[in-house]
Amino acid sequence: MLREIIRIDEEKCTGCGLCIPNCPEGAIQIIEGKARLISDLFCDGLGACIGHCPEGAINVEKREAEPYDERKVMENIVKGGENVIRAHLDHLRDHGEEGYMKEALDVLKKKHISIPGEKEHTHAHGGCPGARSMSFTREKATKGVRDSVPHSALSHWPVQLHLIAPMAPQFQGRDLLLAADCVAYALGDFHTRYLQGKALTIACPKLDEGQEIYLEKLIALIDGAKINTLTVITMEVPCCRGLLNMARQAAEKASRKVPLKWIMIGIKGEVLKEEWV
Repeated sequence: MLREIIRIDEEKCTGCGLCIPNCPEGAIQIIEGKARLISDLFCDGLGACIGHCPEGAINVEKREAEPYDERKVMENIVKGGENVIRAHLDHLRDHGEEGYMKEALDVLKKKHISIPGEKEHTHAHGGCPGARSMSFTREKATKGVRDSVPHSALSHWPVQLHLIAPMAPQFQGRDLLLAADCVAYALGDFHTRYLQGKALTIACPKLDEGQEIYLEKLIALIDGAKINTLTVITMEVPCCRGLLNMARQAAEKASRKVPLKWIMIGIKGEVLKEEWV
């Protein structure tokens, strides 16, 4: 089947092994001085190992691969003990993988393995709380804020394109706003004018690395999450056009078609352009 899975560049890999503890599924091993993907079925393609490679030798590609098997992964993970199990569950939760989470918990239940604190979704033994996928209502987010103070229209976390999980519930069937990092600082009414009612993800087309992953995630948001519309909002500086170009590429490569809007903001905060493209 065609799916996302990690690819390791052997020329860049130094065999440092930093990726291994950040792959609780056990899909990577150091063999003959290089990190190797030992089994397609162990790799879920979510890329938790990517940010821990100091050489940039790991990325995600879409190719023919053996289907990921959560139950077989759990059979291997339980051998590592409580901390490894907890790290894997946190990994699934942080990426909004509810289906895999149910399978993992089902395996633990059948093996009569309980993880203390799992009901509280603690992160004390693994996972990154800052990347945990979550939705929240504006009532909770604005509690205690004075009515006279403009408040956030953000409805979920995380928002950085490297960190989001395209299949997370907060993106399903939503209108998506893809914003350049600088926009919210230049545009005073960003939240009330453009973010209200939309799901958000942000990126910098000039400084961010691994932008091939961005393209795959945008395609996944269109085809998998079935977003309703895609609005790209950039600054007037030339490098920001890269974000629009990326969105256009994703829209062209996706099997679904979605309306695409481009908004350009001036460096003084004025709206210079707003059009469907």
